[in-house]
Amino acid sequence: MSRFKISAALWDKIHHFASFPQTGVSLQQMVLFGQHPTQGTLLKASQFLSEELPIRLSHRVVELESLPDGLSKMPSINKVKEWYAQSFEELVTFPKPRLKPEIEEIMRIQSSQPTQFPSATPNPSLDPLMHEGPVGSNLVSGSGGYNGYGNGNGVPTGAAVALPGTRLRIPIERRYFSPPPTDIVYPPEVHDFNDRFTHLLQNIKKRHDPTVTTVAQGVLEWKKRQGHGRIGQNIQEWLDRFYMSRIGIRFLIGQHVALNTLQPHPDYVGIICTRANVHDICHEAIENARYVCEEHYSLFRGPPIQLLCPKDLTFAYVPGHLSHILFELLKNSLRATVESYGVDNEDSFPPIKVVVVEGSEDITIKISDEGGGIPRSAIPMIWTYLYTTMSDEGLEANIDSSDFKAPMAGFGYGLPLSRLYARFFGGDLRLISMDGYGTDVYISLNKLSSSREPLQ
Repeated sequence: MSRFKISAALWDKIHHFASFPQTGVSLQQMVLFGQHPTQGTLLKASQFLSEELPIRLSHRVVELESLPDGLSKMPSINKVKEWYAQSFEELVTFPKPRLKPEIEEIMRIQSSQPTQFPSATPNPSLDPLMHEGPVGSNLVSGSGGYNGYGNGNGVPTGAAVALPGTRLRIPIERRYFSPPPTDIVYPPEVHDFNDRFTHLLQNIKKRHDPTVTTVAQGVLEWKKRQGHGRIGQNIQEWLDRFYMSRIGIRFLIGQHVALNTLQPHPDYVGIICTRANVHDICHEAIENARYVCEEHYSLFRGPPIQLLCPKDLTFAYVPGHLSHILFELLKNSLRATVESYGVDNEDSFPPIKVVVVEGSEDITIKISDEGGGIPRSAIPMIWTYLYTTMSDEGLEANIDSSDFKAPMAGFGYGLPLSRLYARFFGGDLRLISMDGYGTDVYISLNKLSSSREPLQ
């Protein structure tokens, strides 16, 4: 298949879109908007995404092009940049729906009444000093400015102001979170547009499936070229921004596709479960992690895992995100325990303990193991991408062959990616280790669901 080429005209358009701020949304807003979807609300969501996704993609293309120290020239990084540029072009050239004048007027009218949707709150996982973003990113810091959280205006709801370094955008509450009237019969053109746009998003999501492994491959290519044993802080911060952005893009696409294709479910709004049962998600992750551990080490019975969690504890969340976090952390604890005690000592494996507690703001999950702990000097490294005991050559071979599907292989991505998933909706991931004994990991999940995505 021939590679996608970025023309000069397309670069101009990408830089134009990259001059607009990104818009972050909260779980709470997404749930309220998608509770009773009609063709009108789905059309409005399509219009929002056809504007928002090109902006997010353009920010990433510009950043991929300007990576330091020759990283942007690596073949795998170029491949990812071309995927993002191709998806950008498909979105900005996608034909707009041809609507009757009266329907267009309804879609244009913005209610002058205060919106019924609550404003999203700043994401606590971002340090205020990070709001300015990288040089050239056109992010404006300070009160009343665009702050990197995605409000895009920094002004009271209902107003729209062009800020220095950014371009004018109508406040999010008017663009996305103002559903059109529900008593309108929409013509077939609206149904057709919604279906075609959903199909486009499905294709884009599929194109970007290998992004995590391909970027990892690019970093390995760069490390080999530079002769670096470890990636620096600037590359680490870029990877955090890039992968956090990817989580957000895939969340928006997944949510939209689900609203357009899945049958209504009393507990779900798209991919968001309004009553996600923490006990059930933990139990499933425990079973999955123990299974792959026993398969990997050829054990009859892996280390036991004790779960202490109220069976009726529920909150609004994306179950897939929590499952990903729990599986990665449990896998780490199981591996540490088995390798600390030896595969021949199945009967002496100490239990791994999972404790879940509901507080006033957060649901906290603590995973405790007795797998020997981590030396204090190594603690800063555990959040570094590609930090693993495996050689770069072995890591490269495993990435090529498995696409990160070898669960116990240790690619050095589990912890940093899990922390991004936890922080995505205002939570966090912290680790405390006692060298010579074991490790405690704390997952904090914001149960208020009001935090915006931490866009940078």
